[in-house]
Amino acid sequence: MSSDSIFVDLSNSLESVPVLIEQRSSVLTFPQFQYSPDNVQGPGCTLDPSEVTLPGCSCLSHSCSSESCSCLQTHGQAYDSTHTLLHRTHSGFCSPVFECNALCSCGDACSNRVVQSGLTLKLEVYSTEKRGWGVRALKSIPKGTFVCEYAGEVISFEEARRRQLAQRAEDNNYIIAVREHAGEGSVTETFVDPARVGNVGRFLNHSCQPNLLMQPVRVHSVVPRLALFAGRSIDALEELTFDYSGGYRNRAPAQSDAGTLSETQSDAGTQSETQSDAGTQSDAETQRDAGTQSDNHGVQRKECHCGAKSCVQFLPLDLSIISGKR
Repeated sequence: MSSDSIFVDLSNSLESVPVLIEQRSSVLTFPQFQYSPDNVQGPGCTLDPSEVTLPGCSCLSHSCSSESCSCLQTHGQAYDSTHTLLHRTHSGFCSPVFECNALCSCGDACSNRVVQSGLTLKLEVYSTEKRGWGVRALKSIPKGTFVCEYAGEVISFEEARRRQLAQRAEDNNYIIAVREHAGEGSVTETFVDPARVGNVGRFLNHSCQPNLLMQPVRVHSVVPRLALFAGRSIDALEELTFDYSGGYRNRAPAQSDAGTLSETQSDAGTQSETQSDAGTQSDAETQRDAGTQSDNHGVQRKECHCGAKSCVQFLPLDLSIISGKR
């Protein structure tokens, strides 16, 4: 930060801590969008993300324990006593995360209430050298710490396809598609677009070697929140990134076609893999697509500038929404 720079709170005090952004950039235009810390119901979405639809526990203790809490007994323990995300990957897939909610009797300090508490880290949106806006933390972040959500409008598949087909080659695509598979033929799809309404997550850049991982988390509603956690210890002022193709494997993402795991791209975007409520193996694909489209609905890959040693030179690409094949 320059000593003569003027910073404002991008969230307009909607977050518990300010999201800093320089008021005047000599390179980039100040972003125009409506800030929202949480997902909002968008066109075609039949579920209100703010509606409480999940059952709660009857725990009366300061913090829930797996011995007595119905939430933890049903869905497993996701966090330790310091609110740090536990390793929950099995055979390449992530277990689902369900937090205690508004119907639970436990208090706000319960260790199973993390993502719902909102932003606690002071983040800065800044002008990067080659990749437009980026996000960094002003203090170091321990591994497993919740950083922020990727929040926006929750829309239908049809609306997601309409928006992508209407985009110009120079437009950014913020749409992330999350497809959760729970056994044969059981697929739950969620589409989140923070282009018009969103939070700080919309400014996160892609990296082929990211330091954040995306995990769908359910709190009050069956609509998942796309939560980003530190996949490793992160230094102060280090740019925060996640793999738009999803997961946290630090390996080269593969281009997908319809029917395969989708890859997300966003000023950020991703594909995560989870496990369903039923406890069967499932994968949740989150993807934000940053490719440009041609007249025949083909896609032209965009160059990746992440600078990682394992960089595959192009941003991840999801063809399933544009093709209309699910």
